[in-house]
Amino acid sequence: MRSKTSHSAASEAAGVRLDVWLWAARFFKTRALAKQALEGGKVEVNQVHGKPSKAVHVGDRLSIARGEERFEIEITALGVQRGSAALAQSLYHETEASRAARVEAVERHRLERTGYAKPPTKPDKRARRLIIALGDIDAM
Repeated sequence: MRSKTSHSAASEAAGVRLDVWLWAARFFKTRALAKQALEGGKVEVNQVHGKPSKAVHVGDRLSIARGEERFEIEITALGVQRGSAALAQSLYHETEASRAARVEAVERHRLERTGYAKPPTKPDKRARRLIIALGDIDAM
């Protein structure tokens, strides 16, 4: 039986599956979602589209697109088990340019919403018919 230290040293040499690492680093809630994102081309490893079974190593650079968010990170540690958020954040280092771009996108999104005011009540029967007639289904 191997000790935990020899197992972790062996896993660092062999690497960790990309879908497992993305799940352990809390970029995706499940491995299935991580696999789906990888198959959809949302994750790149060293400027190459990643596959779920690709082994990642310390020092690899990942580009992750998750919804509207974009992350540019470098792997600093390997993890195969999902832990706390603090532990997950210790597995990678996000570039300053990536962090600044995400903060700017959040601010831009907030400014775009400033002119919008939700209606105080739900539309009545007449208003609903007008909305449907105009084709603005999203307003309901």
